[in-house]
Amino acid sequence: MNETESTDLTWEHHASWWQDNFTDGVDPEYTEQIIPLIVSTLGDAERVLDVGAGEGQVSRVLAARGVDVVGIDISHAQLSVADQRSAGTGIGYARASADGLPFCDEAFDAVVASLVFEHIDALDEAVSEVSRVLAPGGRFLFLLNHPLLQTPGSGWIDDQVLDPPEQYWRIGAYLTEAVTIEEVQKDVFVRFVHRPLSRYLNALVAVGLHLEHMDEPAPPPGFLAQAPQYEDAATVPRLLALHLRKAGGGDEGDQ
Repeated sequence: MNETESTDLTWEHHASWWQDNFTDGVDPEYTEQIIPLIVSTLGDAERVLDVGAGEGQVSRVLAARGVDVVGIDISHAQLSVADQRSAGTGIGYARASADGLPFCDEAFDAVVASLVFEHIDALDEAVSEVSRVLAPGGRFLFLLNHPLLQTPGSGWIDDQVLDPPEQYWRIGAYLTEAVTIEEVQKDVFVRFVHRPLSRYLNALVAVGLHLEHMDEPAPPPGFLAQAPQYEDAATVPRLLALHLRKAGGGDEGDQ
């Protein structure tokens, strides 16, 4: 089963769940953390590819800053809303999978993928495609649910059996690559692919994408206000951001 086949049904069936709960200023993790991080990193780019663009919120924010943006997604349900919400912005959208990008070599000076690769099976093929469409020296901003601290089976534990009671963050089977189906909301089931960080980094380095900087931001205030049960774990990051650059541009050491 390829990446499109394994992931498509989730996002065709549950696109409205994502659109209602995570876009248009509703989700504080996007508005307070993810979007500002993307803008500060890629707001000066010339031509950006948004991989897994969904309904286009990242594409629209970059386009509003004068960036030439193209977004791809595998879901008709997402792209139809993206077209509606992006009318007049000049953003181009295409239905495509991350492991088969319909673009020429070195077509972009930056690529962004926000909370996408944890749903993709074909990791090696997808990162190879990202590298292929990036110009030498181009930037790849790679945002993931933190693969260590958001491992399947992880979570806040309030252990009242111990004397005295203890509270701690339990980490699941981090080194084991696994596919899980999680009920993220009643009757909404989302497929996740867990991999350790080394699996991602080694795949990225193998195709000439080198790490320049890494962010592990604390959950933003707006998220903690909506999820008071998470407040005791406020020092546990939910997001991991890898700032990568394609070799060959003569500026691999720049931040």
